Amino acid sequence: MSTPLQDPGFFRDPYPTYAALRGQAAVQKLPGSGHRAGYVVTGYAEARQALADPGLSKDTARFFAGKETGRDVHPAVSQNMLATDPPDHTRLRRLVTKAFTPGAVDRLRPYVHGLADTLLDAWTPGEEVDLIAGLAVPLPVTVICQLLGVPAADRDAVRAWSTDLFAAGDHARTDAASHALADYMTGLVAAKRRTPDDALLSALVAARDGDGDRLTERELVSLAVLLLVAGHETTTAAIGNAVLALLRHPDQLELLHTDPGRIDGAVDELLRHDSAVTVATWRWAPEPVRIGGTDVPAGSPVFVSPGAANRDPARFADADRLDLDRADAHAHLAFGHGIHRCLGAPLAHAEVATALRVLLARFPGLRLAVPADQLRWRHSRLVHGLESLPVVP
Repeated sequence: MSTPLQDPGFFRDPYPTYAALRGQAAVQKLPGSGHRAGYVVTGYAEARQALADPGLSKDTARFFAGKETGRDVHPAVSQNMLATDPPDHTRLRRLVTKAFTPGAVDRLRPYVHGLADTLLDAWTPGEEVDLIAGLAVPLPVTVICQLLGVPAADRDAVRAWSTDLFAAGDHARTDAASHALADYMTGLVAAKRRTPDDALLSALVAARDGDGDRLTERELVSLAVLLLVAGHETTTAAIGNAVLALLRHPDQLELLHTDPGRIDGAVDELLRHDSAVTVATWRWAPEPVRIGGTDVPAGSPVFVSPGAANRDPARFADADRLDLDRADAHAHLAFGHGIHRCLGAPLAHAEVATALRVLLARFPGLRLAVPADQLRWRHSRLVHGLESLPVVP
């Protein structure tokens, strides 16, 4: 699909592209051919509707049945919980919901705080460091690996495969990563079956073995892969985006230095201002559906952009401005909306807030080490995030 969402400038700064698209229509057909031609949703009201619309399906296996894609994505990746509709989605989500409730996340906060402190112990004031490699990557990946029960020795490999999954346009790389992750998780499930522990993956294995009607073996591996990848990729991007936004808006950064108690509330505005999810995961219309004022024909893919919706001036006043006093920032769609809203939203929110709290307390003079226009951004249409963020603590 050749679209404005593939232009090199889009990966650096998607917001001019979003504004131009939204100025034409909040829902419109993108150029393209074959089964990947579809509609992009950039308006807030329309995105919120589409994200919760039962008339749109996430069953990608059904969509691609009989179509030649030229891809070799492992089913554990291509047919995970995010690619299902009720009742399967409801059943699978229920199995893991309790691990990500606000109460469960509150119990994790001391661990997350201690981990952030330990990571920052390696930083030397006045010496340049990459905030992505030194904090934004290891914090969430370590937390989700700890939660699932992934051995420490395997975490670097897991992180590398996960990064490869989001390499836009490099199908060979993403397809290979999907098999590597699925094969690894299949082996880890077998290991947990032999030697259970008190981590989440062992609990899922027990659910599978205790009542096979609740979870098939393929679903077990797929769910484990999804939790592993979704549990850190977007949070890594969110931490980097949040720190960069604050460094580029020193007046807003000073508000947090003056009153660190505002950090939890500020996270919502930071997520709204620069969403880690630029285009939500695949949806399509099994039957004709109307989104906003646009009729979407049956069989059409629908690409909902939370990043665009969060900058819609029809919903947020002065939408391009970072304003930590914004009263309605919590209405952002960075975590999605409806039954597919991000399961790990409470954990991601807590990780971003904790990273900021520890970082600003430890290094109040933090500054960029290079001009912002020299920063390198990941080439991914799904995740908007930095490849690196050189800073001087």
